[in-house]
Amino acid sequence: MTKIDDVARLAGVSTATVSRALRGLPTVSAATRSRVLAAAEQLQYAVSPSASRLAGGRTGTVAVVVPRITRWFFGVVVEAAEDFFHRAGYDLLLHNLGGREQNRQRVLHATHLHKRVDAIMLVATPLRATDVTALAALDLPGVTISSGTTVPGWPCVRIDDVAAARTATRHLLDLGHRRIAHISGDPDDELAFSAHLDRRRGHQEALRAAGLQPDPSLDVESSFDIAGGTRATEELLRRGDPPTAIFAACDEMAMGALTALRDAGLRVPQDVSVIGIDDHALSGVLGLSTIAQPAVEQGRLAAQLLLDPLCGRADDANMIKQDSSVILNTRLVVRDSTAPVRAH
Repeated sequence: MTKIDDVARLAGVSTATVSRALRGLPTVSAATRSRVLAAAEQLQYAVSPSASRLAGGRTGTVAVVVPRITRWFFGVVVEAAEDFFHRAGYDLLLHNLGGREQNRQRVLHATHLHKRVDAIMLVATPLRATDVTALAALDLPGVTISSGTTVPGWPCVRIDDVAAARTATRHLLDLGHRRIAHISGDPDDELAFSAHLDRRRGHQEALRAAGLQPDPSLDVESSFDIAGGTRATEELLRRGDPPTAIFAACDEMAMGALTALRDAGLRVPQDVSVIGIDDHALSGVLGLSTIAQPAVEQGRLAAQLLLDPLCGRADDANMIKQDSSVILNTRLVVRDSTAPVRAH
């Protein structure tokens, strides 16, 4: 029977390189992969993922924790990460907290994860000190995405939410808007996407840089979804003296704003301009101006950072340092929902 050592000898590489090449990991050069595949074909060698896992004392499974899988950003990130895991021969064990505190306790404080998974990925999951302690006790590699909380030894993949919000608000300021409202997430929701706090800060920084003081009457908090955006915008309109522009902390909230403005008989962008953050799959269809963030790239990169140490690359000179943040770029996408302020 042909063994992996035979393939390594024929290809002139290590057995670890053979394993990575046959599992499709992107950490192997194209030339090396071709040589390994040719050797495996010549020797009629087929890798057994289950046998490989058992031999290494691993489960071949990664736990992925998200606050709410129904949200666009979380779904896109998980799908991108799952694709990377699949090509590397790993399975994904999804834990959807669903906005319920009991799920946080069950998942983040469950020591049985130590025997069920090889690593953990947290997607935009706010953590308390007790959560961090519990995760550290598992002694498993991990990575966070868009998280406001660090876990010792875990890298983080994210965007600069403060800078993204500044760019969105500056776009509205450059169009001549001065009464710019901000609709954002509810800070009382303990399982909410924590980036909204940084996005509010970026918005206020842009206002102050333009010589404007943030107006509390133009800042409304609600749930981080379409319904929340609708409610927040309706509240803004009830307060009188409506804004000429709205910066929503995410595209889903911006979509809710579009609905509320339309129902109130206001035109976008003639009466009120609207911009969000994300570049949601429906943003182009709706003509929504936005700050595009690379959700797919965040999922893929986080998966790679998580699997690299498991696949023998922890000492590679190009490896991202643990406890570090990988900050990906965002970009302004101008569509039909923003326009110069009109004289009243």
